[in-house]
Amino acid sequence: ITPNFAGTWKMKSSENFDELLKALGVNAMLRKVAGAAAAKPHVEIRQDGEQFYIKTSTSVRTTEINFRIGVEFDEETVDGRKCKSLATWETENKIYCKQTLVAQDGPVTYWSRELRGDELILVRDTNTPYHR
Repeated sequence: ITPNFAGTWKMKSSENFDELLKALGVNAMLRKVAGAAAAKPHVEIRQDGEQFYIKTSTSVRTTEINFRIGVEFDEETVDGRKCKSLATWETENKIYCKQTLVAQDGPVTYWSRELRGDELILVRDTNTPYHR
């Protein structure tokens, strides 16, 4: 049985977002703006089996992604760079998505979304030694 991520979600807390932006080389002023904008996103998820649509709206920017588990898709990293992404099931309630930059060198980033009861846990990170 596929877990149901569908619904409207509001952020309860955010951890390590500034550290992620630092690892990506985002300057202090932009980190401050990005942090404020990302503080209270509104997330809408529609799901049909393994097909997902995720719309994330903040005061500064709205992003939308459509993807199917196991099929590569185009996405932008949290700092706006184009990447190829691949989402897979890490556990029965957790999606893990690896983002590989298209045009330039830089760290591979990833996000995961996990259902824990009535909470949706979003984690964004890089696989640089800085974080491990």
